Amino acid sequence: MAAYLSMGEAHRRIGDYLSRVTNAISYSDGAALASLLSVSSAPASTPLSDALAAFPDFPRLAGDRFPHLADFLVPLLRAIHSHSVQRFADAYSSFEKASSAFLQEFRNWETPWAMEAMHTVALEIRLIAEKADRELATNGKNPDKLQAAGSFLMKVFGTLAVKGPKRIGALYVTCQLFKIYFRLGTVNLCRSVIRSIETARNFDFEDFPVKDKVTYMYYTGRLEVFNENFLVADQKLTYALMHCNSQSESNLRRILKFLIPVKLSIGVLPKRTLLERYNLLEYADVVTALKRGDLRLLRQALDRHEDQFLKSGVYLVLEKLELQVYQRLVKKIHNIQRQKEPAKAHQIKLDVVVRALKWLEIDMDVDEVECIMACLIYKNLIKGYFAHKSKVLVLSKQDPFPKLNGKPV
Repeated sequence: MAAYLSMGEAHRRIGDYLSRVTNAISYSDGAALASLLSVSSAPASTPLSDALAAFPDFPRLAGDRFPHLADFLVPLLRAIHSHSVQRFADAYSSFEKASSAFLQEFRNWETPWAMEAMHTVALEIRLIAEKADRELATNGKNPDKLQAAGSFLMKVFGTLAVKGPKRIGALYVTCQLFKIYFRLGTVNLCRSVIRSIETARNFDFEDFPVKDKVTYMYYTGRLEVFNENFLVADQKLTYALMHCNSQSESNLRRILKFLIPVKLSIGVLPKRTLLERYNLLEYADVVTALKRGDLRLLRQALDRHEDQFLKSGVYLVLEKLELQVYQRLVKKIHNIQRQKEPAKAHQIKLDVVVRALKWLEIDMDVDEVECIMACLIYKNLIKGYFAHKSKVLVLSKQDPFPKLNGKPV
């Protein structure tokens, strides 16, 4: 229970906070202003929140002392108070009003001195919206605040995505939008923002802060994974990995969680030490299956971690690795046959493949195996042809198992 707070002390604390906000604006102190706008990370009880609870007439106090900023300060105080008593939907509504008023002020300032504060607003509106939506869903109401936050951030992006010094802040807001769209499952909305960043002449990607570029490449790389553009996904996610802070293991793990399936799809296998270091052992059996040509192990790994892979959106990517596993299985059969009968090493009876699969507890008939071998030939995973009548796969004597060389199947 908070200690008793007199009206006079509450009045003083609120006035002190308002003075610090207005002074930060008057002296163009972006860092100080940013710290004062951070709402979601504050504990339930702070000197300011206790004062707001003890002095319910705080809206009038803010309006009377600073009428020229009342549209910003009054809803900001309401947001802080509502958040402290865990009324998150109310906190969001108030914070959005304060943010809209702040955006209007920001547009009028010629220099980007308040960019750090604008970024704080962009972050806070997303975080408060997430809390509000959880509250609304728990109470059986429509969780629509995160969608509203996305609409507001598009206005912020529009303000920043113009010629001039403020454009340097656009990528941070873009990344906040990505986080919203990915959470809502509306990733198609990312496209218009990406086009603005990548085609507009007033943006030079290398001018943006490194941490924003890493986040941007991470999310756009994930988008390319969903679209099965694995070469582009590899480039973007590799960029994110190479430029990510080496001390931030959690972020490195997030990137690798998507980069590893992409690498696997183009024939690059990670070392087990990497999987162990970043606690990504769900991929260990997948890698082993690729090395051994063990279709059973691959399917077991996908089944065991199905929920995890589906949630990440990489299940279908991993499922398509079956063709590489089949290639490896045929290659193992070829190697064994080359030792036993070198003269006929390039001739593999489909019945032998059927028996190998049966040993792996996978039942297929010759016709099914023939279809798979045809697919491997079509995908250039195997060079050869069929002797259809004798049910024999005839392998090329030169490079019968082409390497992917960084190209997806």
